[in-house]
Amino acid sequence: MDYTPSHLTPAQEKMARKRAGAKMGWYIHATVFVLVNLLLLTRSAATGQHWAIFPAFGWGLGLLIHGFVVFFGSHGFGLHQSLLERERQRLRNERP
Repeated sequence: MDYTPSHLTPAQEKMARKRAGAKMGWYIHATVFVLVNLLLLTRSAATGQHWAIFPAFGWGLGLLIHGFVVFFGSHGFGLHQSLLERERQRLRNERP
């Protein structure tokens, strides 16, 4: 069902969909992180070594940055929106 609430403008609806998509992307990223690192931890423990911490740390840092951008980074789209508006203004000024 594709329902657009009447109290949202089309631009607000588009932004809501973008934000929800970005959050869903982070949740998928986090799920894959947990599953893959559990597998690596199991394999690492089976060999009696502790190498699984290195990929978990590196990937975890990437996941942390991804989460910060999605949840705290100007709602994830502020920079893009301002750059887009700046280019639109530049094109308006170039018209003959």
